Amino acid sequence: MTRIEVPNSSLQRRSAGRAKRFFYVLLLLLILGAAGWTWASLNWSYSDGERAGVLQKFSRRGWLCKTQEGELTLNYLVPGIAPQVWYFTVRDPVTAATLDKAVGHRVQLHYTEHPGIPISCFGDTRYFVDRVTLEDTPAPATP
Repeated sequence: MTRIEVPNSSLQRRSAGRAKRFFYVLLLLLILGAAGWTWASLNWSYSDGERAGVLQKFSRRGWLCKTQEGELTLNYLVPGIAPQVWYFTVRDPVTAATLDKAVGHRVQLHYTEHPGIPISCFGDTRYFVDRVTLEDTPAPATP
């Protein structure tokens, strides 16, 4: 009698299933890791502080994700020297409404710094302003 050997395909199916499962677990870990990093970088601040100057520009910009970005001129009283500009992002709509009305005025801004934010949908800068103090007088006109 002649014996016919048939290749065992169950081993191939098992190894293909393991590779597929490994790929899905790795993909899930990458997605969870990116989500965890984003959450941590947005909720824990590296530093916080105050900046004062003249609010030069405040706008809402972005192609897909609209963020509210501003520019603060820091050394506005020194003639003959180019002003230093500080860029910041605002996430709070109440703070954004206050800043929208304060363009051209002296302001004091409280900010928190969040380095390592992975995408610009949360803001173009690493500095997030959360509190504004307006000064009564507008900035002096420069000659």
